[in-house]
Amino acid sequence: MKTEFKVSKEDFTRNRKQRFPILLLFMLNFLKKSLSLEIENFTSLLKVGPNAKFTKSAFVQARKKVRPEVFDRLSQVLLNEFYTDNEPAIKLWKGFRLLAVDGTRITLPITAELKEIYGETKNQSSTVLVQARCSVIYDVLNKYVLDGALEPLKRGERDLALSHLGHCNSDDLMIYDRGYPSYDFIYQHINRDFDYLMRAKTSFSGLVKDFEESRKKSLVVSIYPGKNAKLSDKEYTKNSPIKVRLIRIDLGKGNVEILMTSLLDSNVHPTSQFKELYFKRWGVETFYDELKNKLRIEHFSGYSNQSILQDFKAALFVSNVQTLIVSELEEDLKESNRDKKYDYKVNTNISYGLLKDRVVTLFLDKKPTGIDIVEELKTLYKSHLVPIRTNRKSERNPDKYRSRIKPKITKNQKDGV
Repeated sequence: MKTEFKVSKEDFTRNRKQRFPILLLFMLNFLKKSLSLEIENFTSLLKVGPNAKFTKSAFVQARKKVRPEVFDRLSQVLLNEFYTDNEPAIKLWKGFRLLAVDGTRITLPITAELKEIYGETKNQSSTVLVQARCSVIYDVLNKYVLDGALEPLKRGERDLALSHLGHCNSDDLMIYDRGYPSYDFIYQHINRDFDYLMRAKTSFSGLVKDFEESRKKSLVVSIYPGKNAKLSDKEYTKNSPIKVRLIRIDLGKGNVEILMTSLLDSNVHPTSQFKELYFKRWGVETFYDELKNKLRIEHFSGYSNQSILQDFKAALFVSNVQTLIVSELEEDLKESNRDKKYDYKVNTNISYGLLKDRVVTLFLDKKPTGIDIVEELKTLYKSHLVPIRTNRKSERNPDKYRSRIKPKITKNQKDGV
């Protein structure tokens, strides 16, 4: 799905109450209350006079002229700043940047427009929901979102994952869960010179099933397109082999994981390292917890598709801003953790709350006299730390958010956005 959002050359060029930068700042400021209250808070924060305040209706009309991709651009500027000429600060694994790709479902408001775009689904109680497929590519060591997409469920996870590859380079190692592997998916990575690590189902092929039953720890094999693969528009044939390495991970109590990777050399990458390596994928699961429970992405500030995409893209940018600020505390936390039983980290639930309003002043051209917002946030973050308790396991429940029943939307709410 690709929605076009057109902006006129005349938009935001006059002397308006809602200049473009101010509009973006308002949209970044965690709009979770009613728009009327958020506008009152925002204009008070800017200390503008009564003649400079804007109405809910004015905001609704102005946001129609803002492309959601503007927040992608802001994130890209931030990411370029972090990843360029900043080698000492960038965390790598054996020279690789570790990127995890995963998807989830985001529950949307129930409107005619969103039903038309995203379709309808039902939860366990047969309640009709409107849901979108969310996919992100996430740097699990540095904790930045490189790209995110919100699309109809009919668009598959593999397709969305491949759309993220434009944000990758040859020094990246992509980590995927077991829903992703296929011959074509692996071929797309090899063809672009990207390395990968994927969890494979035993039903992937007879080779994988035989490998699991053999109890071998590691084996390099050749895979081919499946018998029913449609090859008419492909660059390969049914006789095109791809070499992959299969790795057996024993989880205890008879449980086994089979991993598939492009890292074929067991001397350079011994089998023993892959259990811990694959577990690093958990970082993207943690990000989704933040997106849904801390950033509360499913509490949208509008009901149009454009509003939904604006909120989604803005949340990804705010997450990266949060990561940037927290990363500057890393050395301080290492020092303070030295003599403690547990290592401590910033409490993300509280830290996102502390960003409310401060994210506005953070980007203002004229900041309050004598106040360094970043330093203030760092001080506040250090006063709200929580211990990191290792070896704690929790299973992901992919249906956790699907049973949520969205309230019905009134006609005024629909018209208001």
